[in-house]
Amino acid sequence: MTKAQRPLSPHLQVYRWQITMILSTFHRGTGVMLSLGLLILVYWLLAIAGGFDRYEQARAFLGSDWFKLPLVGWAFCFFFHLCNGIRHLAWDAGRGLEIQQYHASGWAVIVVTLIATMGYGMLVVF
Repeated sequence: MTKAQRPLSPHLQVYRWQITMILSTFHRGTGVMLSLGLLILVYWLLAIAGGFDRYEQARAFLGSDWFKLPLVGWAFCFFFHLCNGIRHLAWDAGRGLEIQQYHASGWAVIVVTLIATMGYGMLVVF
């Protein structure tokens, strides 16, 4: 008996991408990026604990013009992870589980994230 040459389980080429699938992937990715951002926070806190000279070096590094882009990127990750986390909490409470509500809340997460990130970028960074 010959064995059929097919995948054992469906994979990304089988499924049509949907907003819930994309947001789930982004939620995981932004969580990883926020974890990497913690390394910068630890660096900053160690610089504060290390004295004035170390703090000035860290301030010069973290306050440089080229470092503003990663700050806005981490703000995007924070706002997205926050908004999508609130969405998940609503699901855990049994709210918003209809298909139309999934899509509406997904687009709401994207819109709120972009508005919050642009506001942060304009008010705080630039």
